Amino acid sequence: MSDSALPPDTESVGGQQVPASGQSHSYIPTPEDVVGGSNTGTDGEISSGRPHVSKTLASDVDNPASEANASDHLTLGNQTETETVAEYGEPTETCSSETPATTEQVVAGPSSENAPQGERVKRSLPRVMAVANQKGGVGKTTTTVNLGAALAELDYRVLVVDLDPQGNATTGLGVDHRSLDYTVYDVLLNDVMADECIEPTDLKGLFLLAANLNLAGAEVELVNQMSRETRLKRALDEVIDQFDYVLIDCPPSLGLLTINALVAATEVIVPIQCEYYALEGLGQLTHNVELVRKNLNPALEVSTIVLVMYDSRTRLSEQVAAEVRAHFGPKVCRNVIPRNIRLSEAPSYGQPITVFDSSSRGSVAYRELAREVSDGT
Repeated sequence: MSDSALPPDTESVGGQQVPASGQSHSYIPTPEDVVGGSNTGTDGEISSGRPHVSKTLASDVDNPASEANASDHLTLGNQTETETVAEYGEPTETCSSETPATTEQVVAGPSSENAPQGERVKRSLPRVMAVANQKGGVGKTTTTVNLGAALAELDYRVLVVDLDPQGNATTGLGVDHRSLDYTVYDVLLNDVMADECIEPTDLKGLFLLAANLNLAGAEVELVNQMSRETRLKRALDEVIDQFDYVLIDCPPSLGLLTINALVAATEVIVPIQCEYYALEGLGQLTHNVELVRKNLNPALEVSTIVLVMYDSRTRLSEQVAAEVRAHFGPKVCRNVIPRNIRLSEAPSYGQPITVFDSSSRGSVAYRELAREVSDGT
């Protein structure tokens, strides 16, 4: 097109009609300006064609398509973060810092930057730690077995006490409870010495006080026993000098077995699943720990909180983690345990994750957790 054929106040640049120099105009996007549903404005900002990030958390959890969008931008108040799924190697997306906060938050609270500051308390050996949470399926046994194995790799002598009638910690360490003469049941109810019941495992430095289904009746049988709450403590006091760490795997309840564990221990490790209901269970647990501390064991305290089953693909995991850190500060471990299929497969082979797949993400996470926990000694 010749210049003479152009409309008034326009000129030809690169074959396109544009306003002449000095003329004010409104920007009109051309087809080339629209790429993959994104419009580029005069100030260079990109407005995405996908739905806005401020969706409800319910849709994030219930909608698989929403979960698959692993790199959604996370906004908490005026603070912005970016979620990345390293497991799948997907690139990270970053939206404008002016993105509004999520419209509905299941967990609302300050970020971890506002958490109480401080360092983990230095503690002397031996340490007796009850791994407790009355909510089931939150990783108590997985944490007990794999943290114990990781501590044993650091040349500590570790005793795992299986106080769960399901006996999962026993099978998870490759011990057949059907072939044992004595178990923790006999320690609690038949006055058998603890050192007669302790079994070695395939991992150097790691020992087990096993459980079987007989323990299911112990809750009822202990009711009529004298000093029923302190039976485990008296048994462990006889062997405590042989170990650096004693980890007690508690059942998912707050009955007499769990009370025995809390009385025998000086510390409580609480695995927290990164979901909303876990926060409600945490409140109930801390209340019961306080009752035991006041009435039975003044030395008891919640010393360590471990975030487990952490899924970086969901904003809910980030928000639960921020809420827990805001309330418990340095008691919450820096290292989190991710969701990892190898952690689920290891018990079927009777091995801790550090033996089953030493290079997996779960194994690396528990080794780092063991270093963090042992640094408190």
